[in-house]
Amino acid sequence: QVQLVESGGGLVQAGGSLRLSCAASGITISISTIGWYRQAPGKQREMVATISRYGRTNYPDSVKGRFTISRDNTKNTAYLQMSSLDAEDTAVYYCNVVSPMGLTYWGQGTQVTVSS
Repeated sequence: QVQLVESGGGLVQAGGSLRLSCAASGITISISTIGWYRQAPGKQREMVATISRYGRTNYPDSVKGRFTISRDNTKNTAYLQMSSLDAEDTAVYYCNVVSPMGLTYWGQGTQVTVSS
């Protein structure tokens, strides 16, 4: 059974930083594609970062230079380091893992609230 458990969300002031974690079990993230997505109230879920099994990263322009995705294969955990946060970054953040077989898994989400 695959489980993804996000943590690290919370309330932060504009300009601040947070690091989200995604602890995986039942799946090996080193051979999977990892993604972080977010969904703000009334908006569609959007991708904010992905990292392939080969370490290739991808970010939308809205977070490029401010967010960094990484993973620690020894801990089977992925991270999203976020800096220079602003109110537009307020959302529920979800961890996503796509296995080598193409199966997709989601975490339960963690709330990030940026106060101005």
